[in-house]
Amino acid sequence: MNLPYEIRIGLRYTRAGRRARRRNGFISFISAVSMAGIALGVAALIVVLSVMNGFVKEVRERMLAAVSHVEIGSMGGQLFDVQTVMAQARRNPQVLAAAPFVNAQGMFAHDDIVRGALVRGIDPALEPSVSDIARKTAGGDVNALVDGQFNILLGIELARALRVAVGDKVTLISPQGTVTPAGVMPRLRQFTVAGTFSSGHFEFDSSLAMIHIGDAQRLYRAEGPTGVRLRLKDAERAPQVAGELAAALPAGLLVRDWSRQNPTYFAAVRAEKRMMFIILTLIVAVAAFNLVATLVMTVTEKQSDIAILRTLGASPRSVMTVFIVQGALIGVFGTLIGVAGGLLLATNLDVIVPAIERLVNVQFLPREIYFISSLPSDPRAADIVPITVISLILSLLATLYPSWRAARTRPADALRYD
Repeated sequence: MNLPYEIRIGLRYTRAGRRARRRNGFISFISAVSMAGIALGVAALIVVLSVMNGFVKEVRERMLAAVSHVEIGSMGGQLFDVQTVMAQARRNPQVLAAAPFVNAQGMFAHDDIVRGALVRGIDPALEPSVSDIARKTAGGDVNALVDGQFNILLGIELARALRVAVGDKVTLISPQGTVTPAGVMPRLRQFTVAGTFSSGHFEFDSSLAMIHIGDAQRLYRAEGPTGVRLRLKDAERAPQVAGELAAALPAGLLVRDWSRQNPTYFAAVRAEKRMMFIILTLIVAVAAFNLVATLVMTVTEKQSDIAILRTLGASPRSVMTVFIVQGALIGVFGTLIGVAGGLLLATNLDVIVPAIERLVNVQFLPREIYFISSLPSDPRAADIVPITVISLILSLLATLYPSWRAARTRPADALRYD
């Protein structure tokens, strides 16, 4: 091999022969521990961040089953020229579909049970194109919402709280009252439960009900829809599309994307992910400290070899390079093993976790407590590349002090007693 002699000596020290391993067994063991520590730290970082990405993706998908990618509303509360607004919104290449809606608050009563909820008036013909929740119904679908028949679809948890089933009657009470000679009387209407839906998100399943948009306008005395819901090709680009639509649509319209409707949750997740990254990076740092100890012991053991190299004309920089190569190889192999192991675990969590649950007879995510009953995983290059780079940098930094110390070895002092 036409490699510089510094690299060849560093490689030989890293893959010591059988005789050298017998003589320096402890140093070889510490080297293996350092490599394993780096690998475990890298693998732990990849698995934990992949699981956090998976949770965010799962929650976001379930949330987007009920929340619009983008909503267009009016400052006055009602959108009168809805067809023009929908036509203008569809001109954006990212917009797949649009549907009008009416949003209002209401109180549901059944027997002696009363529950508050968000009432959404929808167009059954257009709603499935903008919402996944319209396709997750039981006992009846959105086509059961016929204008004038006053049918209703309830979130499954809301239906359980009201103790109603398909075919039962519930009374919807509007907070806006009607002025009569006897005073302000609440407006109310009896609806027939045509079915239930399940978005997989407890917040929406327990506080959302859907009725026909015509029934909603009659009950709430609305002259037009509250706004328009849009579905995009890529939900991740919703903030950008919202900005484009706000610039293109007439003044006085409010454009809001899904990320602005739940800013606190996603900000908390991002902060938690950053903290987990910093905390778990300390595992790799500890492994790098082990690498320092390994190289210091190697330098102490190889004092005579260093002295001979210096006597033969090797410069301090060449001696330093030998031990940098040795430490860097341990760091590189440890990082690569960690990346491979982390990706293997992260991509097979759906098999590994159930196997562990069956083995120890424990369910980590009980269905009755969490709305996600399995560990989702979403490994991303945006996380794996920084982890790999940081691990390699820490490993390289760990080699500097031992290598510098080896370069300062004086041949006469090292060979005095040999």
